[in-house]
Amino acid sequence: MLNFLLQRLSVAVAVLFTVALIAFSLLHLSGDLAAAIAGPEATVETIEHVRHQYGLDRPMPTQFFQWLGSAVRLDFGRSFYFESSVRELVWQRMPITLILGVVSLLLALIVAIPLGVLAAVFRDGVIDRFSMFISVIGQAMPNFWFALVLILVFAVELKWLPVAGNASWKNFVLPSIALSYHAMPALMRLTRSGMLDVFSADYIRTARAKGLPGFTVVVKHALRNAIIPVVALAAVELGFMLGGSIVIEAIFSLQGLGQLAWDSIARNDFPVVQAIVLIIAVFYIALSLLGDALSALLDPRLRKNG
Repeated sequence: MLNFLLQRLSVAVAVLFTVALIAFSLLHLSGDLAAAIAGPEATVETIEHVRHQYGLDRPMPTQFFQWLGSAVRLDFGRSFYFESSVRELVWQRMPITLILGVVSLLLALIVAIPLGVLAAVFRDGVIDRFSMFISVIGQAMPNFWFALVLILVFAVELKWLPVAGNASWKNFVLPSIALSYHAMPALMRLTRSGMLDVFSADYIRTARAKGLPGFTVVVKHALRNAIIPVVALAAVELGFMLGGSIVIEAIFSLQGLGQLAWDSIARNDFPVVQAIVLIIAVFYIALSLLGDALSALLDPRLRKNG
């Protein structure tokens, strides 16, 4: 188990370093940062002063390793637009994004796993066809379009829920539904395929031959083994949700990391953008590593293969 985790950890560190390098490089290759910071009406002298003030006149490798060393200490510098510590800005906005991501994942699991189990139990039946229909629609429909439909129906027409803001738990209902619906198809299909594979195993036929109740065979024996790959996928999906919350937070005006990233990109606030990209990458990589660890813990065969 220790060797398995060390292998995954070494890969995670390499991926994180690559993401940090790409995030740093893309922002610097997008144009002259000093000119963007100084503004469109700045003189050449002002641009050169800004370039020296923020260390943009130093060699690129020096800038990268200085930024990466500061980031390891959770020092992301100061925001150009908000004129405050980037760490404080991120710390203030992070809880909203985490709440939205966790609630969305729980909602997706609550719907996807039972539907996937029922689709496997009643294969080629009405429930199976209905779940596949929901899966296809969920994959084909863009998040932002579904979010706008939810707003029109439940906020504008029915007036059941608020349109925007994060004043109460009601503000998280529609964003969570919009964000979770995109993760449901993959979780549902994986649960269904896992259950179908397990149903053909010898120990399931033995359990049925012993006369065990159908519910016990499905839940206690089949689902226990079929859920293993779903655990790893759920961790990865949470990372996708945290990273993909930018559009959803912008639509519903939730003041989380996604909204902060959106505002920072629009205002060329590069330190904030770099920090958010790196933090989201850390979350995604850590959740993927957690998913691998949980899968290996539940299935010893993965530890041997790893």
